[in-house]
Amino acid sequence: MTAELGAFALALALALSLAQAGLSAAARLTRGPVLARAGEGAAVAAFAAVLIAFLALMNGFLTSDFSIANVAANSHTEKPLLYKLAATWGSHEGSLLLWCLWLTGFGAAAALFGKALPQGLKAVALSTQGVLGVLFLAFAVFASNPFARLGEAPIEGRSLNPLLQDPALAFHPPILYGGYVGFSLVFSFAIAALVEGRIDAAWARWVRPWTLAAWSLLTVGITLGAFWAYYELGWGGWWFWDPVENASFMPWLAGAALLHSAIVTEKRGALGGWTVFLALLAFSFSMLGAFLVRSGVLTSVHAFAVDPKRGVMLLAILGVAAGVGFALFAWRAPRLQPGGVFAPVSREGALVLNNLFLAVAAATVLVGTLYPLMLEAATGQTISVGPPYFGLTFIPLMSAAMLILPAGPLLAWKRGDLKGALQRLTVAAGIAILAAVAVLALNDWKKAFSALGVGLGVWLVCGAVAEVAERVRLFRAPTAESWRRLKGLPRGAWGTTLGHIGLGLFALGACVETGWKVEASEVLAVGDRLAVGEYRLTLERSGVAQGPNYLAERGVLTAEKGGRTVCTVAPERRFFPAGRQTTTEVGLCFRGLSDLYVVFGERRQTPSGQPGWVVRAYWNPWARLIFLGPLLMAIGGLVSLSDRRLRLAAAPRPSGSTPPAEARA
Repeated sequence: MTAELGAFALALALALSLAQAGLSAAARLTRGPVLARAGEGAAVAAFAAVLIAFLALMNGFLTSDFSIANVAANSHTEKPLLYKLAATWGSHEGSLLLWCLWLTGFGAAAALFGKALPQGLKAVALSTQGVLGVLFLAFAVFASNPFARLGEAPIEGRSLNPLLQDPALAFHPPILYGGYVGFSLVFSFAIAALVEGRIDAAWARWVRPWTLAAWSLLTVGITLGAFWAYYELGWGGWWFWDPVENASFMPWLAGAALLHSAIVTEKRGALGGWTVFLALLAFSFSMLGAFLVRSGVLTSVHAFAVDPKRGVMLLAILGVAAGVGFALFAWRAPRLQPGGVFAPVSREGALVLNNLFLAVAAATVLVGTLYPLMLEAATGQTISVGPPYFGLTFIPLMSAAMLILPAGPLLAWKRGDLKGALQRLTVAAGIAILAAVAVLALNDWKKAFSALGVGLGVWLVCGAVAEVAERVRLFRAPTAESWRRLKGLPRGAWGTTLGHIGLGLFALGACVETGWKVEASEVLAVGDRLAVGEYRLTLERSGVAQGPNYLAERGVLTAEKGGRTVCTVAPERRFFPAGRQTTTEVGLCFRGLSDLYVVFGERRQTPSGQPGWVVRAYWNPWARLIFLGPLLMAIGGLVSLSDRRLRLAAAPRPSGSTPPAEARA
């Protein structure tokens, strides 16, 4: 009966989303507060119905109800409890239900917490969110029903893909989808702004918190996915420019650009049209990602290879939603006023330049992701676009964006003093140059690009610190005054600083790990040694270990440095009988910010004829920063979100500010 309850709740959610869209649209047309409240109630009720459906599906996995096709295909009685829960969203149908849960949840949040929004704007936004809910819920009900019953229930399930049975990946999809779908509400606000002709500072202030929340969740989700790929797949890397990785990265780039653009719109009433365009683009990229991972056009460890017919339906949803949004933008954009005027050298100018680099970088990722698919569809020719392409296109663009980033916050609005800003960054620039020169001096010229990357990372970190020092007038005011200013800095300023420092730390980790990584591989018998960098690995023993739903062949290795044992690792090869699949479990030895990374491979004979195992080892210097940097960026986003001034959408405009640029039909 639980499955039937879930199916009924899902169908009810579809009806409620339809009511939400209709009632909210009617409220906008009639300016009726009763209809508006009814639409808001429908939004909350739709979320409640999807939540009931989601819990019903989760119950099916927890109780191993193999009469449900989705449970039978993705669960097993011997699976640990955590992965039974994770299997709820580990399939196409379950992940789509999770998508609908976030979608209706953001709509309910806007209904409950958007009391300060103008009635017309709120009604159109909720109506748009309701339409999006109708599209995705209809797809779930009629084409991807997670509660479909089997005619004859199997005794045992087929289990979840073993690669997905990992703690990091258990939490990766819910957080990632929060970021993906969070941009849906930003999309709805953009549609409402175009319909209402209200693209001004107040509108930007309403959009920024939702953008910040979605972007922060997406940052954490992407980082968890990269960390999972790093230690679970056993190939020694953390990002391969896989098309599905790119699918999550494109909305992240668009969201980052939107955050910066919305600041200009809020503070100066400028770039309103561009901000709306980015709001539409961010969720369009999210829907494109949903299509790529569910259409069967990609073969990836991250993808749901399903019936292409359902992929066509998702493509239709993308075409309808994005098509209507951009068509409305094309119709309304010529009527939008340009907003505040500013000089090229100003904080607005720096943010525009930042947006330009981010937008072009997102375009290069889009081309690199879609071009192979389009070429194969048109000609049948198969090509691979990988790290070399992105190294030549994306990395220079982002390097240029990071180079100018510290100067922007030090420029004044409307007209800035570039010379003065650069003078305040003299110490930061000196430290960055010294770092790059020192790295280059200690290595050969082949590490020149890595040295420049280190200098760029140091520049970002020191530049963010220099901005704080300038805000508190460090060394230019009495210590007590600087301390008072420091304590009085708004949380939004601290969030920006943490975000920029996190980006710098990531750049440092990525450059050092890529430039100074050491790899070694050899067939080892028990007692044999393998040298990797300054470390010596010894295979002490091997054996078979029994897991909850797998058998593991485990190698135990000790790592020595300078004749002293520093750690012991136990990498494994796991065999899952239910799915008859084999996975690797990496052994990690944490050495400060760096990792000694060990993979235990298949059986082979050593050159001397003894039985042995292939052991691959990597020395990954400063690899921790690759994951700690983005997490610090996400923390910065959450700190900014906690700023009361940012959370209050209806905060009064400061006196003397630029009047809003409105465009009314």
